[in-house]
Amino acid sequence: MVPKHRRRPVAAFALLALLPAGLAGCGAGDDGGSAAAPTGRAPAEEAAAKSRERVQAYLDALAARDAAAGRSQLCAPMQAAFDTAATGPNGDFADHFTVPQATITAVRTGPRGQEVSASVTVAAGSRKAVRSLLFTVTRTGADWCIAGEAPIGNPAPPDGDPVRPDATP
Repeated sequence: MVPKHRRRPVAAFALLALLPAGLAGCGAGDDGGSAAAPTGRAPAEEAAAKSRERVQAYLDALAARDAAAGRSQLCAPMQAAFDTAATGPNGDFADHFTVPQATITAVRTGPRGQEVSASVTVAAGSRKAVRSLLFTVTRTGADWCIAGEAPIGNPAPPDGDPVRPDATP
């Protein structure tokens, strides 16, 4: 049996010998360059790009009236609520709404993830209204998803005739 005081130096030596190999996988062995995402972009740049992509895919699905494609952009916790509300009377994919135009207006970092602002023109028959929406996009594992959608303010429609006061696109 080896005395306790002799085991500690051996354990410490083994730990120190393995530490550089373990850190090499964490990027500690690089040449001091900045930590870049696997895409070659900086993490903040990648976050903004991925968030913009997710929201644009959702807006494209909205314009195409493709609820399944819209649902696939959402984080899992939002999907159940989406399933019950998306095609309802005031849902984003309600049958009587069309979306002739949807534009991303800003992407910024927020307290809960990336915040993507969008302007969406909603039409019901000949009536149109512009709605401003704020999407929150977060990273889940290796992927990104929309974690929230909320109206921004209550702008007046361009023609003065609201589609419906309680409706959101």
